[in-house]
Amino acid sequence: MRRSVQVKSIAVLLLLIVTLCIWYAAIREDQRGRLTVSFLDVGQGDSIFIQAPSGRQVLIDGGPDTSVLRKLSRLMPWYDRSIDVIIPTHPDIDHVSGLVDVLARYKVSYIVHSDVEGDTPTAQALVSSITREGTEQLIAKRGQIIDLGRGASLEVLFPDRSVAHVDTNTGCVVTRLVYGATAFMLSCDAPQEIEDYLVQLDGASLHSNVLKAGHHGSKTSSGPLFLGYVAPEYAVFSRGCDNSYGHPTPEVVARFAQFGIPTSDTCTDGTITFVSDGQTVRRD
Repeated sequence: MRRSVQVKSIAVLLLLIVTLCIWYAAIREDQRGRLTVSFLDVGQGDSIFIQAPSGRQVLIDGGPDTSVLRKLSRLMPWYDRSIDVIIPTHPDIDHVSGLVDVLARYKVSYIVHSDVEGDTPTAQALVSSITREGTEQLIAKRGQIIDLGRGASLEVLFPDRSVAHVDTNTGCVVTRLVYGATAFMLSCDAPQEIEDYLVQLDGASLHSNVLKAGHHGSKTSSGPLFLGYVAPEYAVFSRGCDNSYGHPTPEVVARFAQFGIPTSDTCTDGTITFVSDGQTVRRD
């Protein structure tokens, strides 16, 4: 009798596991034609989570600490322990520290990063984590397109050359996420010199519905030429409330206002999510 009960219990457990796997596969493969982009509230830093209509997932940066894990747990099912692509835009602490913990918890298919060198213990810890987990790596280069399925893709705009020995902000990975007629400009901490260079290369094709304001709203980024060509409907400041840098700076806030671009702020708004159906973008 006891053995029969045990067999039935095991059978029920196996059925539950199979059911969860089916649900998980269905969720991953059916996003009802929607792309979601979440700018995570990780304090003074950057972290962006992308869920494509195909169910594929991208994490760009991981913020300054383990808070990224809590934010991801609110966006991903508890049983989901994989992320397709991680992009550490550059090795500064406020962008990559949390990725060490992400790599320990999630199975990552591959990592895309520039060859800009970081000399901090955090940067070295990330390199060690990538090596330990055996995650496949790709060096980011302009023109690369990461296919996210069902019409969504992530294009690398910069670097267009080796940036091994330049300033880490200058060598960060700038990407543009495209889904149908909509786009998101994700400009990391790129300074105005890089923004203006991209204007020279791409001009009007930089236009995007949403812009992540460069370098958390620092005066070194979000130049007028770049804002004019990107011409976003929305902009996001990713920063901590108590940051000592004065981000976003008053002059940058005023510049967005001058261009008539409404801004959101992870300090005051928490995690900010946008949804695209391929034709329009709305804030969730």
